[in-house]
Amino acid sequence: MKHILPALLAQLLLSPFNWWLGALFAIGYYLGREMAQAEYRVILYFYDGKRVNMPWYGGFERRAWNTKSILDWALPTLAVLMVALASSLV
Repeated sequence: MKHILPALLAQLLLSPFNWWLGALFAIGYYLGREMAQAEYRVILYFYDGKRVNMPWYGGFERRAWNTKSILDWALPTLAVLMVALASSLV
């Protein structure tokens, strides 16, 4: 929930260029952030705390993601997509 406002602010700052550009920036930022955190979780819990033991797809593993991490990406994504879609309809 706390990531929605910063995502919308980033979108607003990029809105002079394009609302969709702002949406893509916010989505990419939060996806990258959550992917990095998922990698750290999976390394810690399943690969003996060593990055070298993790395969390249470690951050994509389902067990690396929890409900909070999915919501931390999905909610800002939905928010900026709704704003970008609304701006396209006007």
